[in-house]
Amino acid sequence: MGELFRSEEMTLAQLFLQSEAAYCCVSELGELGMVQFRDLNPDVNVFQRKFVNEVRRCEEMDRKLRFVEKEIKKAIIPTIDTGENPEVPFPRDMIDLEATFEKLENELKEINTNQEALKKNFLELTELKHILRRTQQFFDEMEDPNLLEESSSLMEGNEGGRGAQLRLGFVAGVIGRERIPTFERMLWRVCRGNVFLRKAEIEDPLEDPATGDQVHKSVFIIFFQGDQLKNRVKKICEGFRASLYPCPETPLERKEMLAGVNSRIDDLQMVLNQTEDHRQRVLQAASKTMRVWFIKVRKMKAIYHTLNLCNIDVTQKCLIAEVWCPVSDLDSIQFALRRGTERSGSTVPSILNRMQTKQTPPTFNKTNKFTSGFQNIVDAYGIGNYREINPAPYTIITFPFLFAVMFGDMGHGALMTCAALYLVIRESRLVAQKSDNEVRRDVNKPRVY
Repeated sequence: MGELFRSEEMTLAQLFLQSEAAYCCVSELGELGMVQFRDLNPDVNVFQRKFVNEVRRCEEMDRKLRFVEKEIKKAIIPTIDTGENPEVPFPRDMIDLEATFEKLENELKEINTNQEALKKNFLELTELKHILRRTQQFFDEMEDPNLLEESSSLMEGNEGGRGAQLRLGFVAGVIGRERIPTFERMLWRVCRGNVFLRKAEIEDPLEDPATGDQVHKSVFIIFFQGDQLKNRVKKICEGFRASLYPCPETPLERKEMLAGVNSRIDDLQMVLNQTEDHRQRVLQAASKTMRVWFIKVRKMKAIYHTLNLCNIDVTQKCLIAEVWCPVSDLDSIQFALRRGTERSGSTVPSILNRMQTKQTPPTFNKTNKFTSGFQNIVDAYGIGNYREINPAPYTIITFPFLFAVMFGDMGHGALMTCAALYLVIRESRLVAQKSDNEVRRDVNKPRVY
């Protein structure tokens, strides 16, 4: 009971781990969570340590998993969390995990590349469909005698009245709706009013294949006369990122092209649906094991990072580590070492020796579900020295009292009581959510400083 009011008595211990058993022993000590490893290679560069390649491989696997997780979230697929805490894989299993993640990443990248290309093709066909429909309306309007006379007189006036009606060239395309006003002004200034622009908005927004955003666009057709104006118009369209498409001059050709475009759009839509279905199946299968994969990879990375803190003896057969651990948990640590040795299949036991030192040990306060919240409040203000009186047990009484003094009101107290009762009743569900929120984090995690 006395340990409740003071930090735990700590000791410095030296571990002798056989090379073939070191990985499993560190894994068992990590699951126990009662030791703090010291860095015995402070002067060695991080990139020159023995297990740096294994750490890099784990980081690469973690990167691939984050990519897959991002795709799962983008597809709005829930990740299944069964609350399982899988055992760390053996080092020989890393190759299989790497191959699995490599295959999954390449498959998703290939699906995304194909899907983006299909969506880009679908967007181009959709824009061409709207152009063919709108330009037919523009040409029907241009056949109006009044409008034809107006446009012809405009061209003739700007050309100095050089002749009668001239055959006009034209370009048709699609441009972002917000760029239309600036686009019109630029055409008028550069071409000095020698062009005739018609535009119409596309009612339905179109999907950008690169970003997936919905964008609003407009169809335009520009009439001009002469190759010089044609080059100017095309350069302006290129500068404003307008998409130009070929448009036949005769109504019959436009009608035939429109029928072909509609047929291709229908076929492409079917292929897009099949591609999206396949992508959904791949992501749903990955979402079922995503959390387990993350735990395995990060456990492996933590083990190799810890092994980099150890020294290697001259025979290259033994790793030497120094750890701070509570005196009361030495038997549990010994048992964890034996379990790790047996799991690795090694016949040579790991050795733990207590060391005498004048260094100040770290502060370690054991907590449970009830005391951890008050311990966190105390630690937020500062962590006590080794074996110093721990104020956390006293705050169990003083904090609720002071809180009641500040908010001494029946209604507020009733609301706080209901909120606390709700958290107590739903404790198991809230803990199972594995949130990173400070209020809902795993309270059973030991704290070593």
